[in-house]
Amino acid sequence: MTLPREHARMLEMAFGTFSRHWANQLVARLRVSVTATVTEVKMCSYDEYVASLPTTTAVVLCTVDPGRRTALVQFPLDAALVWIDHMLGGPGTPGAVPERELTEIEQLLMAELLRRVLGDLNYSFAGITALDAVFRQIQYTPQFVQAAEASTPVIAAHFELRVDDQIVPVSVMLPAEGLIAAMRDGDHVDLRTAEEVAEEKAQRRRLEEAVQQVPVDVAVRFGPITVHPRQVVALRPGDVLPLHHPATRPLDVVVGDRVLAQAAPGAQGSRLAGMVVHVKEN
Repeated sequence: MTLPREHARMLEMAFGTFSRHWANQLVARLRVSVTATVTEVKMCSYDEYVASLPTTTAVVLCTVDPGRRTALVQFPLDAALVWIDHMLGGPGTPGAVPERELTEIEQLLMAELLRRVLGDLNYSFAGITALDAVFRQIQYTPQFVQAAEASTPVIAAHFELRVDDQIVPVSVMLPAEGLIAAMRDGDHVDLRTAEEVAEEKAQRRRLEEAVQQVPVDVAVRFGPITVHPRQVVALRPGDVLPLHHPATRPLDVVVGDRVLAQAAPGAQGSRLAGMVVHVKEN
């Protein structure tokens, strides 16, 4: 299963935004340094995604649009216990608490955090489709979670969260069908980031400013005529060259080979000059 390049790009951008927001949520609640990196985004079967997970881990089931299907957010149980210890004012020492299922109170703490994380997931995918992800429950054995048929295509994203000095591998699974359809419907959407759009505008502005400072040669001329080479070769001082330019017609103001305006012949002091009487539309 392979994603088209433009669709993969859209998903990478959305998951990248989500990972940064997830890190910010942890920073706000744990009061420690947290960074996030997207390591992989791919389309695969649901069975393949589940096979990539540990046999015991925290699996958050949530419902997403379109179709109110099941999506998963997965993270290690030992990391969840460390996060909870931080939230309760403890030191959050990795390995200090033996790995186990969360207590009822711990589940309530995690559920509150996860609802905010899912809100960030909704925000991150708003440019693709309205996910409207809603928290349902936490389970601990992914092989027993029947979120989809084994062969169902899903979008799997894997991340690394660095919480202090601890590397925490996490993942998100979204049903592929609705996302792919939404991306096909929105193939006209600009895939550039806000920074890339701003940089293009800045480059265009700098180019326009630079062009305004470039000197150009401007000529005021009669209308051209066509002559035979023998007439040009035979020209002598005193010869009269008919231009067929009516005396009442203004002269052309030319930059390069482009006529920009018309001007009436005149003088300014001791120098010839042209007074612009008409400017052509670009």
